Amino acid sequence: MVRMTLNRYAVGTQSFSGLRQEGALYVDKTEFVWRLAHQAGKYFFLSRPRRFGKTLLISTMQDFFEGKQELFNGLAAGELEKDWISSPVIRLDMSTVKPTSVEGLKDRLGDVLFALEERFADGRRLASTLGGRLAALIDCAAEGRKGSVVVLVDEYDAPLLNVIDDSRLLDAFRDIMREFYIPLKACDEQLRFVFLTGITKFSQLSIFSELNNLVNISMNPAYAGICGITEDELRSQLADDVEVLAGRLGVAVEDAFALLKEQYDGYHFCEPSPDIYNPFSLLSAFFNGSVGSYWFETGTPSSLVRLIAARGWQIVDLEDRESLETGFDVPTETMDTPLPMLYQAGYLTIKAYDPESTVYTLGIPNREVSRGLSEGLVRLGGPGALDDHSTFLIKLARALREGDLESALQRMRTYLAGIPYHLGSRDERGFQTKFYLIFDLLGIQIDTEFRTATGRVDAVVRSRGNTYVFEFKYGRSAEEALAQIDRKGYLLPFSVDKGRLFKAGVSFDPETQTVGDWIIREEGSRS
Repeated sequence: MVRMTLNRYAVGTQSFSGLRQEGALYVDKTEFVWRLAHQAGKYFFLSRPRRFGKTLLISTMQDFFEGKQELFNGLAAGELEKDWISSPVIRLDMSTVKPTSVEGLKDRLGDVLFALEERFADGRRLASTLGGRLAALIDCAAEGRKGSVVVLVDEYDAPLLNVIDDSRLLDAFRDIMREFYIPLKACDEQLRFVFLTGITKFSQLSIFSELNNLVNISMNPAYAGICGITEDELRSQLADDVEVLAGRLGVAVEDAFALLKEQYDGYHFCEPSPDIYNPFSLLSAFFNGSVGSYWFETGTPSSLVRLIAARGWQIVDLEDRESLETGFDVPTETMDTPLPMLYQAGYLTIKAYDPESTVYTLGIPNREVSRGLSEGLVRLGGPGALDDHSTFLIKLARALREGDLESALQRMRTYLAGIPYHLGSRDERGFQTKFYLIFDLLGIQIDTEFRTATGRVDAVVRSRGNTYVFEFKYGRSAEEALAQIDRKGYLLPFSVDKGRLFKAGVSFDPETQTVGDWIIREEGSRS
């Protein structure tokens, strides 16, 4: 019998007080809030991908600074905080400010301020300019008490991201936003705490020209787990939920942990960092009792996929991509490659860091993101491209799960000839890319450039206990590919695993742009 859980999953709920009052599941992040409130500085900025809990964090901060002590009973901040001082909180929610004209931006910012003027100034407009109105609001909220006002800005970059492809509008929007935010520095004496969140990192000089003491905690290890769900939190606070999910999936509990890790884990926003899971997808999996691509389905980044394709990058080029910090953690408007946007938006993450050379290795964080990007690239082939691909995948999956690699490669020979150029260049790397896309969309585990002690295997595929070790040769023979597997001992790392083990030397025909010939050898069943 499947055990039921008493947890309530308010997926997408962004109100801390709402979660607490409804008794819904809340993963305790209040220690981070308490620590920030007691830091020496008071101006902070955090960048995290969409649906990673930034708005819930802002809501938690609002209730904390407004002194709502009862909401924090049983949480870390409830134990740590001794002096619950209530402060007026000005919360600026920019997530809905997405106009496409200068006048529209001014009007929407005016609406945001009007709602706050209703609360703090009895509906009076105390100045004419946007920046002046914000400054007057801060003064009015302070009521003569220096250092009392808290300003929380959620998704500060939403207006700018909405016009990022239009350089003329972007410049105009930046000028308006710069003037709007000036009071955050000018009213320093009235302010107790200022916190801004966003997805991307716009230049401090272009947006916050006066706010030169803004502390960016986005890559600070002390705050690595401030958003998202860490491995420790999953194991300690959500273990019962994983057990229930395992029952609904019909798998062992540890297998459910492994499945969640492969699908939603892998985010690292600094070095060192704990393993961080996508919170929206993880809680959606618990709520639905199934593992799906929930985060990607809420906003497939077609513009980013087009940007990747236009750059000539292939999906395998997004794995093991080395970069200095200045190559990916840079202001969005100064980027000359898609790398900063891909990283800041959550489609790439930090995989490793070499302190001696200060080089970071970036890569796709997990299966959900990888599969979503693969689907996006296939869709660029036009209407119906993904449906045609799916029909092929169903038949291919059946062959692989039955250990019929011969049939699988025959199907791939026919299909690969029709894959558009943008899904893989006309070389060995492009051939490898097409293989990656096929298996990634199948939901079958594939590792490209798999490292061994003696070299790198082109591809390793695992399906239902079967392991397939591939070596590709572009315009060269399958015999040569198979000989390389033997010569370099590529099978050794898999010889102790259970199930059937296959090696396959595969040639790729440059003229037909598909599989030429192949040689398959089974190494016998492993127990």
